[in-house]
Amino acid sequence: HPVPFNLYDPFKFSKNMSEDKKASRLRAEINNGRLAQIGILGFLSEQVCPGSVPALSGIVQPYDGEPMAPFVTNYMGEAFGIN
Repeated sequence: HPVPFNLYDPFKFSKNMSEDKKASRLRAEINNGRLAQIGILGFLSEQVCPGSVPALSGIVQPYDGEPMAPFVTNYMGEAFGIN
């Protein structure tokens, strides 16, 4: 990748760990990230379509706006991909 350092351990805190332990922790970190993404999608789904996630019914307030609005325009307020 084009980044000049290891994104998992940029400060080399795990330099004294065994390779097995590093691999195990990296796998756990990846799985935690995946679980967090699923959780965010659950909250977004419940906001947009109330009742779609029964465990979140009544906890998350409905939202009738555009949930992807932050990703529609760039920092200048212009639409992406349109010149």
